Amino acid sequence: MNAVPEPFAPIPRQQPAAWGGPAGTGRIRVTPEDFRVFEVPLVEPGGEGEHAWLKVRKRNSNTPWVAQQLAGFAGVPLSAVSYAGLKDRRAVTEQWFSVHLPGRPDPDWAGLQHEDFQVLAAQRHLRKLKTGTLLGNRFELRVRELDCDLQLLEQRVRQVAAGGFPNYFGPQRFGRDGANLDEAARMFSQPRRRIARAKRGIYLSAVRSALFNRVLAARVENGSWNRVLPGEALQLEGKSACFVTDAPDAETLQRVQELAVHPTGPLCGDGDSLCRGEALAFEREQLQDWESWIDALRRARVNAARRALRALPRDLHWQEEGAGCGLLSFYLPSGCYATSLLAELIRVSEDA
Repeated sequence: MNAVPEPFAPIPRQQPAAWGGPAGTGRIRVTPEDFRVFEVPLVEPGGEGEHAWLKVRKRNSNTPWVAQQLAGFAGVPLSAVSYAGLKDRRAVTEQWFSVHLPGRPDPDWAGLQHEDFQVLAAQRHLRKLKTGTLLGNRFELRVRELDCDLQLLEQRVRQVAAGGFPNYFGPQRFGRDGANLDEAARMFSQPRRRIARAKRGIYLSAVRSALFNRVLAARVENGSWNRVLPGEALQLEGKSACFVTDAPDAETLQRVQELAVHPTGPLCGDGDSLCRGEALAFEREQLQDWESWIDALRRARVNAARRALRALPRDLHWQEEGAGCGLLSFYLPSGCYATSLLAELIRVSEDA
């Protein structure tokens, strides 16, 4: 990360591995087709309403750019187009968009021809597609120039499939070379500086994510990322609500072991922490050098929340495709990062 103005000292972004480290090295995204993402929606369009829902396949393109093309084709402002989440640029991805067309017929979506994206399906719905309205994503990642111990790699795959992986926010959250954190520091240091609402949200999210990763990294280092500390705030698998356990009983410990509930870490902001006792003391110790960042989040009226320290992939499979090449496929819930899973298995480099 570049130097930033005091008092916003840089937040470390190291991410120690939980299962002994990657089994070797490889390259991803040699071509966009090597990184495929398929969005799994939370709801399906109902067939009627004033919002056109579009299933789009894009290649080597940003989600906001595709939204601009859809708005231009439909003759509506960009604010009329929405989507559940951003998808990787250097990839082939499938995701849903919605376009608000009150009192208007659909344009000829089949006539929208572009070399970088295609409309695969179009159907009406009563409501717009809101941010976060998705269950998760399916991934197919091809790793090339693989140099690793294949038996160790298969062991790592089994470990992650059975026990999950640290739920780090991925590097894309922070921008190239941590630029989003640098911009956040400037934003906090110059409160009268005008910043677009979307960029402001990106910078605030980057700060919360970096602070969460700092706590998670410390718990990976001491081996408690998948264990319960006294006073822990626990989260049910697939849910956002938390409950606190001051002295975990046998049933709670069993549920954690069975991956039904997870320890959580802080998404810092305004509001009291849910955790107590030893868990709270540990988090405060890890974050004490970055109180100025947390104070700035409070002033920005970002609400405090919790995030599971552990993520569970489904249908995790590794398949060799010949010398030095293999395909990794899996499903992740919304908000989890494929790059964080991959870091447990293989140390990768990627084409820009």
